[in-house]
Amino acid sequence: MAKNLQDKTTLHNGVKMPWFGIGVFKVEEGPELVHAVKTAIKHGYRSVDTAAIYENEEGVGQGIREGMKDAGISREDLFVTSKVWNTDLKYESAIAAYETSLKKLGLEYLDLYLIHWPVEGKYKDAWRALETLYKEGRVKAIGVSNFQIHHLEDLMKEAEVKPMVNQVEYHPRLTQKELQSFCQEHGIQLEAWSPLMQGQLLDHQVLKEIANKYGKSIAQVILRWDLQNGVVTIPKSTKEHRIIENATVFDFELTDEDLKRINELNQNYRVGPDPDNFDF
Repeated sequence: MAKNLQDKTTLHNGVKMPWFGIGVFKVEEGPELVHAVKTAIKHGYRSVDTAAIYENEEGVGQGIREGMKDAGISREDLFVTSKVWNTDLKYESAIAAYETSLKKLGLEYLDLYLIHWPVEGKYKDAWRALETLYKEGRVKAIGVSNFQIHHLEDLMKEAEVKPMVNQVEYHPRLTQKELQSFCQEHGIQLEAWSPLMQGQLLDHQVLKEIANKYGKSIAQVILRWDLQNGVVTIPKSTKEHRIIENATVFDFELTDEDLKRINELNQNYRVGPDPDNFDF
């Protein structure tokens, strides 16, 4: 169990990935983005998650450089993730997309590169490209995002390298227990995007009761629930006080009963697109 913000899980290839990081989905290029990334690093975050489609990799890169300088750390101390978008899921274009992301971020390598969505008929070509990047030592780990069990089974039939991570929508209304069990069986680390359900759970009565019991915010309780369920989490925030608050989840532990109460809130409800039914 993660004891502090720098604690890591070991992926099946031996690479260590922080349990906790900052996400930048829907944060536009500009000073706010740079400040958020820099602030997170300054306050001990060591994992940053972006994607080509977010169109903010340049600002993320600047925030990383400024954050490393402020915190007095080196590139090796950070874990940086990006993702290849659906329009680039052919072999050559996926490799080119990786180059583009590196250039925008101003980095020599990524720690984790993901296929963003399981576009039918395309993700296997893209996976071969990620395998090439991985085998050449140009990326430390590779994985997928938004893959359901059947996508993973299909991919692994022909894959030479098994995905190390599957980043999916995961929160108390969408606990994805079967998917998590499958990933655990196959040594694939589950990672949560939208862990706070885009703010929709922040006035939930059951969560409020649990939060009051521990003297914590609802957000802190949800993020703690992620960690105790063995799920890597990357909450998004641009406000300094919230960035600090989100990460103050290592000084308490939810009881089994409270974990169960939160698990029981599941309704298989998505705020994002359905991986089996999207058209982009």
